[in-house]
Amino acid sequence: MKLENRRLCVEISEMGAEVTRIYDKKNGTEILWEADPAYWKRHSPILFPNVGKTWRNAVLIDGVQYPTSQHGFARDNSFKCISQKTDQASFLFSSTEETKEVYPFEFELIITYTLEEAALRVDWEVRNTGDGEIYFTIGGHPAFRFAGKDEKKEDYILRFPGKDSLEYILIDMDEAAADPSKVYKLELKDECCPVTEEMFENDALIFDNGQIEEVWICRKDGTPYVGMKCKGFPNFGIWSVKDAPFICLEPWMGRCDDVGFDKELSEKPNVNKAAPGESFRQHYTIMPGGQSAGGADGKGDL
Repeated sequence: MKLENRRLCVEISEMGAEVTRIYDKKNGTEILWEADPAYWKRHSPILFPNVGKTWRNAVLIDGVQYPTSQHGFARDNSFKCISQKTDQASFLFSSTEETKEVYPFEFELIITYTLEEAALRVDWEVRNTGDGEIYFTIGGHPAFRFAGKDEKKEDYILRFPGKDSLEYILIDMDEAAADPSKVYKLELKDECCPVTEEMFENDALIFDNGQIEEVWICRKDGTPYVGMKCKGFPNFGIWSVKDAPFICLEPWMGRCDDVGFDKELSEKPNVNKAAPGESFRQHYTIMPGGQSAGGADGKGDL
């Protein structure tokens, strides 16, 4: 499946409704990670119905414990294309008897990709098709490859427009869960911080409390390479693999469990819900460089 306009060429697989290519025509650059399994075998998976891991790989729903897998099952299931235009496509995945064995809710998950001049907009819709309220977390996980063949993390910086510092927590690697008891400060200079290998020694940096609404991966001289806008997201992750030539920018509506969380899913912090017959909606936007990092609106030069 291909979407194309004067600025971007985007390819999408029906498996997981995953974007597999974002090509920036203006700069002649492949922006999205190519899924080299030597580092990470995915491009930009959809995380649903759980972001990250749940405590002890299980979730409690109405007193019943169900097994879970990291980042949920949507990324490993085939979606159906239900709408296609030159610059927009929508994909549908619905609950099945198999999904109900691990997630006992009836739902429809619709992912829509739209080219908006010099930007790719990603829309999520979760429809409750059952009789009771449903609960879930959902997230994006796009990985952005470095432009040059021999470039490393140290060749890039992160820019957070309007920020002078941020707070983040890390994963307790022994427990495979977030540890909110230790909060770290990410000091910024001119809204920026360098990217290093050491940043990701404990998996992802997790930013809670809606701190990140816009972030850019920039070259060391400050030139924007690729950015993201994600207003209204309570959680955000930044992740990479040791020595891998990519960085993931991950907008999350809810995130992995904290260490020791064993309560009902409905009590999980930042869990999303939808009543019978209702829908949950959210979106974020990916923007290639060639725009002002401080005021990009997804409508850069064509």
